[in-house]
Amino acid sequence: MSRSSAAAAYLSLTKPTIVLLFGVTGYAVLLAEGSLGALKVLCVMLAMVATAGSANALNMYFDRDIDAVMERTKRRRPIPSEKISPERAAIFGLVLGLLAIAYFCVEVNYLAAFLSFFTIAFYVGIYTLCLKRRTPYNIVIGGIAGSTAPLIGAAAATGHLSPLSWVLFGVVFLWTPPHFWALAIAIQDEYAKAKVPMLPVTHGEKRTRLEIFLYTIVLVPFSLLPYFLKAAGAIYLGAAVALGCFYLWKTVIYLREKTREASKKLFWVSIIYLFLLFLAFLADVGSRAFLAR
Repeated sequence: MSRSSAAAAYLSLTKPTIVLLFGVTGYAVLLAEGSLGALKVLCVMLAMVATAGSANALNMYFDRDIDAVMERTKRRRPIPSEKISPERAAIFGLVLGLLAIAYFCVEVNYLAAFLSFFTIAFYVGIYTLCLKRRTPYNIVIGGIAGSTAPLIGAAAATGHLSPLSWVLFGVVFLWTPPHFWALAIAIQDEYAKAKVPMLPVTHGEKRTRLEIFLYTIVLVPFSLLPYFLKAAGAIYLGAAVALGCFYLWKTVIYLREKTREASKKLFWVSIIYLFLLFLAFLADVGSRAFLAR
């Protein structure tokens, strides 16, 4: 395998789309509450990305038996496709995690280091090893790990956890189940084949669609809280209302269509929604900082 192919395989171990979203949600708080220099911000962001990448690589190591069964993963992921050995994947994940935690310990603070460790340990130890194969609500509880970036950003910026960081943590936490369940419905046959008790497998599509709708109804008004905390202004409020209405509208259409293809579309709509929501927050914070000069 060429060096470029090997690099691409190791990059895929980190689940780049998830890492990007994790980084954006962490950067939002880092920018809103911090006054760190550009180099320090860059290093903190790299450590946050390494945290998420570590958790994802170790998740792939422990889930390699599931990934080898599911059509969606057995050809695309580097361990079942034999591009990277399980042992090397595990070492890569551990090294990424240790580097992130060590950086936070030495150059930032112990709270950020603890949250980095907690993110990896919770995602791997609680979600991957305990919940995923035992309960259909695995993604609800396991979503805690994917929501910690705003907390890490706040800890790195200020040394404590602010109300804003908890609110943005809540936004990602509430977004995670409807986001993932849309995909789970689309590939429920594969989860059933791999004997993974995802909600559509254990409780059916009707129940899962209802829960997607209910979580979205709670998420949309909750996403407005940064404005009422005075942590964001009119730019964010307008974007949050527009994006929330769009996401809710797409969810209602999805409930009416009831097809696997519609599930895949809603899955990607949810990613775009969260990404644009946090970009709007960053634009709002940046514009207010510029006007305050």
